[in-house]
Amino acid sequence: MSTGTTAAEAVRAVLQRYGVRSVFALAGASQSVLLNEVDRHGIRVIQTRHETATVGAADGYARMRRGIGVAIINADQGMANAVPGMQSAFEACTPIVVLVGREPHSWIEPELPIDHDALALLRPIAKWVRTCHSAQRLAEYVEIACRKALAGRPGPCVVAYPKDLLTQHVVPGVASGRQGFAIVRPAPEPDAVAAAADLFVRATRPIIIAGTGAYWSDAGRALRRFASCFGTPILMNAMARGLVPEDDELGWPWPVAQTAADQADLVVWAGARPTRRLGYGLAPRFAPKASMIQIDVCAEDLSRNRPMEVPMLADVGLAIEQLHSALEAKGLPRRDPGWLREALGARIRMFDDKAAHSTPAVNPYRIGTELRQRLGPRTILINDGAVILTRMFAVLRFAAAGSYADTYPLGSMGMGTPMAIGAAVAERDFAAAENRPPRRVVLVTGDGSFGFYPSEIATAVVEKLPITIIVSNNRSWGNELVMQPSLIGRTINADLGDIDYAAVGRAMGLGGAIVASNEALPLALDTSLASSQPTLLDVRVTEMPLEQRELTLLYTDVENTRARHFSQQ
Repeated sequence: MSTGTTAAEAVRAVLQRYGVRSVFALAGASQSVLLNEVDRHGIRVIQTRHETATVGAADGYARMRRGIGVAIINADQGMANAVPGMQSAFEACTPIVVLVGREPHSWIEPELPIDHDALALLRPIAKWVRTCHSAQRLAEYVEIACRKALAGRPGPCVVAYPKDLLTQHVVPGVASGRQGFAIVRPAPEPDAVAAAADLFVRATRPIIIAGTGAYWSDAGRALRRFASCFGTPILMNAMARGLVPEDDELGWPWPVAQTAADQADLVVWAGARPTRRLGYGLAPRFAPKASMIQIDVCAEDLSRNRPMEVPMLADVGLAIEQLHSALEAKGLPRRDPGWLREALGARIRMFDDKAAHSTPAVNPYRIGTELRQRLGPRTILINDGAVILTRMFAVLRFAAAGSYADTYPLGSMGMGTPMAIGAAVAERDFAAAENRPPRRVVLVTGDGSFGFYPSEIATAVVEKLPITIIVSNNRSWGNELVMQPSLIGRTINADLGDIDYAAVGRAMGLGGAIVASNEALPLALDTSLASSQPTLLDVRVTEMPLEQRELTLLYTDVENTRARHFSQQ
């Protein structure tokens, strides 16, 4: 940079050092200077229609590239609109940077009706939130935001600034050729590795639960090697799915395998937090006397909800590698992982049977079973909704890292649509850099969840993103169809009407088709997945009652667990 550098140029240089190739923004007037700067220097500006979706798309982008995603929004109403996207990214531990342009200081009224700290909206749902008041320091603030977003447990960071700073000239404080932040990978304490190895030697049915922290650690190779060598089943949740191929032998989706977790006598939490979705680490989901090892880069989360015999403040990949070496030195033999499949046999057969049912319209399980035959390493699936999300948990399997994402842990319905767009943009960016075709993104969503941000699909058309959107259309809020009759004997406020979502897609420029029968579904999927254009399938499903055995996929039996904390010794 020269001494004639503007603050906008300095910010753009920071984003490029962190490998950002696309940013997500609403319109242009509020951030014209910055958008013009990044666009003129090779960073593509992706338009969105609502600030929640702006942040949600940056979330999907960051997840697929294992790096920074950037959302550029306006203050005032724009920042308030961004809150659901921010909270979703915060709970999912996604490293996004939100750049908030605000009006110049001279525009701020001394008797402004809203005189509270506007950024207070975002502080509880971000790792770091600051306002920069100096053009000279704006790039420094953005650099810190990128670094903090990636450091330790990833998460959103926010930089707000008066927009008139962007045109001011600055003198750079660092060399322009400097590379981005190098992520530090903390190694476990040797005593902790030795203690964990001793627990493994004594265990007969160990399992490893891999979570999003394992994905950000890029621990797939270490986990696959460990599972193969020692016969230890890997139960994967959230972004970890696919780190080990989900073959129902060594690799399992947590939603399916969770009901057998109480048979394990040793549980390793590998970048997974023992939260509600994972039964808090307590009975009834886990045996009260099971030994526990936890690996996490965040010290505050060690022994969360349940004390751990061996807490490790460490990178998941490094910890698993060192534990592997310790067990090899002890000569630990390979155990038979077949106990888990035996324990889950009836459960798997139940889902297979349900998928085989003949139904008047499309059997919702059939969406998953047909996709399972078609998804592979060249596809990414984004899962959204409520009941349809639960059913996809039951039957889908993944075999590659970064091939799956959903809206949990927050579970903010509708976020799947912008996440799918962000994932597709990331694929286009980095496939081009790696000289390979981009993976196709498939979004499975309910009609209720799709209704939150349907206007965002116009971006898929404008950007020519190869996305397949599958709307499971039961014309209702599925949760209410399932839950309300048992509570009040009827449904109320649950009818969504007979909406032609295929027509909505066509109106925005997507290829759209209605699928009304099980027989028509395979050809419709083949046609959509082969298309070079974005497509939307309006799949008319027959709503099937959920049995209690199915509810443990999502609505687990752990609601009263906290009341039983430590009650069993």
